[in-house]
Order: sequence, then C-alpha cells, then structure tokens
Amino acid sequence: MNNLEAMVLEMVKSNQFISEQQISEKTGLSQAETGIIISSLIQSGKIIGRAFVLPEEKKVLCIGGANIDRKIQVLDQLKFGTSNPSVSTKSKGGVARNVAENLGRLGITTSLLAYIGEDTEGEWLLQETKDYVNMNPTKIINGKSTGTYTAVLDTEGEMTVALADMAIYDEVEESFLERNWHHLQNSEMVFLDTNFPISVIHQVIESCRKADIPICISTVSASKTKKLPASLEGVTWLIANHKEAEALSDLEIRTEGDFFRAAEVILRKGAERVVITRGNQGLIYFTKDGRAGALVAPEIPVIDVTGAGDSLTAGILFGHLKGLHTEDSCKLGLACSLITIQSNETVNPELNSQKLISFYQKYFTTGVTQRGFL
Repeated sequence: MNNLEAMVLEMVKSNQFISEQQISEKTGLSQAETGIIISSLIQSGKIIGRAFVLPEEKKVLCIGGANIDRKIQVLDQLKFGTSNPSVSTKSKGGVARNVAENLGRLGITTSLLAYIGEDTEGEWLLQETKDYVNMNPTKIINGKSTGTYTAVLDTEGEMTVALADMAIYDEVEESFLERNWHHLQNSEMVFLDTNFPISVIHQVIESCRKADIPICISTVSASKTKKLPASLEGVTWLIANHKEAEALSDLEIRTEGDFFRAAEVILRKGAERVVITRGNQGLIYFTKDGRAGALVAPEIPVIDVTGAGDSLTAGILFGHLKGLHTEDSCKLGLACSLITIQSNETVNPELNSQKLISFYQKYFTTGVTQRGFL
C-alpha cells in the first residue's frame, strides 16, 4: 500500500460515509485518481464495497445449523396410539452453532451465519449464544420457525424415533454468497456443516478454494454427505463419523484398516486432511502428505455424549489456528470432547482454553507446553 492509499484509508477510517468528492477535495487528487485508489483498496480487501465498509478482524466464520434440540424420555414402556408419561429437556443445538460456541469459549473470535425464525426459540438461541459468538451475520426469517430436532427416548435412554423440522433452511437464497461475501473474505477459517441447500454448500466450498480461505467441513449425517460436491479440492479439514465416512467413500468400514482406506478415498477427492471419528474408540486421521494415525480416547466417566463431536471439531480447529500439526490438533479435539462429556450440556459451560490445555496435558503427552497454545 503506497502513501496515497494509506492517506485515503485513514480518511475512510475516520468517516466511513465520506464521499469520493470529499476525498478529492481534501487530498487535491482528481476524482479519477481518487476512484483508482478506492478501487485498489477494495481489490486488496482494505475496504469493502463503495459504501467504504471497513473489514472486520480476522476470525472464524461458522456457517450452517442453529437449532433447538429436545429430548423426550418415556418413564415406562413406550406405547403407540396413546399418551405416555415422560420427561423432556431443551438445549441449544445445530452443528455450526455448537462449534461456534465452543470456539468462542476457547477465546477464538467467532461469528455465526445461520438462519433462525422470528420466534421465542430463535430469540432464546440468540441470547444463549451471543456472549461467545458474534451473531450479527445470523439471519432472522419472518414467518418461519427456528429449526428443531426432537428425539424420543425409551427408558434406557435409547432413541426410538427422531423428528427434524429444518424447513427454515429452504429459505436460504441463491444470492447467499453474494450477500455474505464480506463475512467469508475476512475470515481466517470457515467452518461449514451440511444443513444448507446443495447449491449454497457448493458455492461456499468453491469460493473458499478460489480465495484460498481454509475451510473445515462437518458432514453432519450420512444422508447429507450427498450434498457435497464430487471434488473436495480446497477443503482443509473433512471431519466425519463412521457412517458418514462410509457414505462418502462408498466403502463398508469394519476394521481399522477400513477406516484408513475410506479416508484415502476421501483424500483422493481433494481434501487435505481427513478425520474419521470412532465413538469411544477415538479417531483416525490421514493427510494428503501421507501422515496418518489412530488416536484412542482415554476411558473416563461419561455424563452425556451429546455435542461431543462438535466440540472435537472445535478443538481440532483451535489447534490448527494455533499452528499445531495434525496429530496434536486431533489430540486437542479429543481433549475438548472429553470436557464436553463431563457435562449434561451440549457445550460444557466450564470450557475454556486453560481447561482444554490441562486435559490435553493430562491425557495426551507430546511435549507441547501451555505457551504453545496461548
């Protein structure tokens, strides 16, 4: 940036509503010269658009689901066609929202681009999330209900049926990327789940690739893996569970070797790093440069596994953003999931970077000190 560009940028910082004519008058430049400088500042990302919107601090942008999760557990044998005595709970949900809150609690500047309804559920989600996540990118849709996921559990806590009302995501417009490009452009990392329509998912992946913005994708469910493009070029991290990896690789996974074979298929699609979770057995990772490994999760008391996968993703991204290599990032992810399953909340309210580091150092020893994370 040359001296004239720096001078014009300082004027815009002082007054974002200043006109090109006013800049010309203050600097003595012609309007043509001013226009060239403004165009250069826009192209370099120093300002955004002709409204002279200044770019925000670099951060993580999470794109996707923000839902209400409900669990209804019957107190006796479930009987259809009649009323069943039960107890119910409500919690914050949505993969992108959960990842965003975990990252925010870990001290990462994070924003959420999601769709919620103009209803009490949506307002509750906003209030419960805003202390840790910038919710300004989130869209409030009039006349639509906030997404909900309701699971009916038997007396043993096993799911008997689940109901998902995600119709609000059909409201995501074709101009989604154009309207929200400035959020992507000013992100150090983008996280994307597969709740939005196929066209939007493809647009985000391709745009991040072209702009060289790292992107992490969580596949959410086996059926939603079909929304991903055939080419995963530009995808920095692809995180899937057992069934989702089977769907992506078109392989049946039965042995540990099958996990690596499935990951290899996904790598050939273009992803740089693949992580496949294995429940209480930990995870495997495989990278395009040939690094691979299996990490086993330590046995600790479990209160509730809800949200463990989302916190694992957040821990991995935390490590990546701190410059750690793949294995240590994955170990941080496992440590973060261990913290989550110690709570009956989807996101453990006691999560912070110090607690994450202490769990990492307790269960995963690689010689990385606390100074390496902060």
